[in-house]
Amino acid sequence: MIAVDEEPVELVGRTCDESVRADSDEVGQLTHGFPNHDICTTNYFRNRESLITGLFERIGTRLAPTPADLAARAGAQPSRELFAAYLRDIVRRLTAQREVTLALYELRLEAARRPELARLLGDWQRADLDAVIAFNEAAGLPGGRREIALFHYAIEGLVLDRLVSPIDPDTPTDEVVDALVAGLLP
Repeated sequence: MIAVDEEPVELVGRTCDESVRADSDEVGQLTHGFPNHDICTTNYFRNRESLITGLFERIGTRLAPTPADLAARAGAQPSRELFAAYLRDIVRRLTAQREVTLALYELRLEAARRPELARLLGDWQRADLDAVIAFNEAAGLPGGRREIALFHYAIEGLVLDRLVSPIDPDTPTDEVVDALVAGLLP
């Protein structure tokens, strides 16, 4: 499979700001650096599924913690505070890469209209959830599958709120994360 570059992911994210949707041909052209509109994604991807799968993989890579992020907390004692520190880092990465996160939200909205995209998104999300649960267990952090799923719901809502139009902009995001940890962890 051909790897998806940075620009198509950011193009999908920017479409939210510009109130237009990028079509798959434009994304495919940007993927390979060809501005020629006679070139389409079918020249580079076997099908739309390959393109979308590549976008999800690239988004996951862009939003993943760096080795430095992980090393910063690697020796810390497992605790609620450490769990909260990991969550704050997730929110930091999601909000710092605004276009990438908006691209993911845009793809999620599109999945509501397209069953084939919903299937690909669901597979990608469940694999990510399983990986987060495995990481949490390996690190000895509190919370199981149910709590991790609840945090996904809460953090995604918080990030969308902060990227779009915060309902409570005066409350620092870290305080919201800490309150979520206090309220959702056993």
